This record gives sequence, C-alpha cells and structure tokens, in this order.
Amino acid sequence: MMAIDAQELTQAARVALVAASVGDAVQALRRLLPGIRASAVDAFDMRGETPVLRLGDRDMFLMQSDGHCWSVTGDPAHAQAIVLTQRT
Repeated sequence: MMAIDAQELTQAARVALVAASVGDAVQALRRLLPGIRASAVDAFDMRGETPVLRLGDRDMFLMQSDGHCWSVTGDPAHAQAIVLTQRT
C-alpha cells in the first residue's frame, strides 16, 4: 500500500493550487506521485465529504481502498489516491 508523507502532501497542494485547471493539476500529480492515483470529479460527487485541504476554489480529498471499495480518509498514511474538485 502506498502512502503520502507530509512533504508529498505539501507538494501536491502546491501543484493543485497553481495549476491552470483541475485537469492540469491531476496530470501534474500523476507525474509528481507516480505510485498514487489522481483524478478529478465533480464537486457534487463529493458533497458531504470533508476535504483534507481547501486550495482556493479547489478541494483535495485523500482516498483509501480496501481492495474493493474506495473511501475518503483524512490520514495521508492511508491514502492511495487523491481526488480534486473545483468549486463554483
């Protein structure tokens, strides 16, 4: 299982904050953290969940999997993926 350390989370936040679009941020995160999955979803799909970080008008969620289902985690040590959303 991969995990995200504090330095990687800081780097990921910087990338997500300065990228021109959420899609660009996802591509940059995939290059930055090749062992971690990264994707963008509609903010509506993450309603009711708490982001690990709010980055301007974007939210970052950390995800973990039990091998079957994905769930949001606030613990970078358990994160296997990053999901970004764009708030309107």
